[in-house]
Amino acid sequence: MIRNDQELVVARKRVAQLEQLLESLQKTARPEEWPAMSSGYRLEIERMQGEILDYLVEGAPKRAAGAAV
Repeated sequence: MIRNDQELVVARKRVAQLEQLLESLQKTARPEEWPAMSSGYRLEIERMQGEILDYLVEGAPKRAAGAAV
C-alpha cells in the first residue's frame, strides 16, 4: 500500500524497472518459455499499478494552504 508521494515515486520507478526487465527478457527468451517466464513479472506490474491507481484516486484532492475554493 502506498502511503505518500515519496512511496508513489518509488513504486513508479519499480514498475518502470520491471517493464524494462520484461522487455529485455522478451528479446532473449525462447517462445515456449515465454508464458511461464513473463507471467510473474506481469502479475507484479499489474499489482503495483493497482496500488498506484488506488493511491491516486482514493485520497482527497490536495489544496495548497490558502487556496481559493
